[in-house]
Amino acid sequence: MTPLLLIGAGGLAREALATIAAVNEVRPQWTVLGLLDDAPGKHGAVVDGAEVLGPVDLVREHPDARVLICTASPARRDSRVRIAQRLGFDDERYATLVHPQASVAAGVELGAGTMLFACAVITAPQRVGRFVLAMPHVLLTHDDAVADGVTLAGRAALAGAVQVGESAYIGSGALVREGVTIGAGALVGMGSVVLRDVPAGETWAGVPARELGVRV
Repeated sequence: MTPLLLIGAGGLAREALATIAAVNEVRPQWTVLGLLDDAPGKHGAVVDGAEVLGPVDLVREHPDARVLICTASPARRDSRVRIAQRLGFDDERYATLVHPQASVAAGVELGAGTMLFACAVITAPQRVGRFVLAMPHVLLTHDDAVADGVTLAGRAALAGAVQVGESAYIGSGALVREGVTIGAGALVGMGSVVLRDVPAGETWAGVPARELGVRV
């Protein structure tokens, strides 16, 4: 099986470990070597059976291992992209993780480092960017365009021809109307109904969603 290192030792890493276990039950594929995290207080801890081996740069001591970046936060929406830029690896170094219970249409292209968790659905051929995170029950429909580093929290749903810019974060249960554009780095609050374009870097929430005046 292929050796794998996870970057990050928080809740997302736990969810990724559970997904890896589900994948291995169907077809053994990954051997998790451990987790890497820059927080010294986490070093030596064991997270769901995987040890936190040390800081992120230890990944360079394991050139044969594939890498999965497991960080996500509304406050640091570009964390996965920034870590990838820091590491400077080619895309071939990164794992792509798809839960066996995800439904992915034939012809879908998933970028390096992307993770689809249980019951995520992509209904038609499309390109999904690098380091995208689709949590359980996320829905992508026809002609959507999801850029690198996007986070789609649980049950977020995109109607057709939605464009989501790099490192945008769409909160749990948010619904996005057909043809809408979510700008790069934007934050859409949980449960929001987005009926018009969200400019880059803005925070929108509500039904219908409106700007909250918090800009990054």
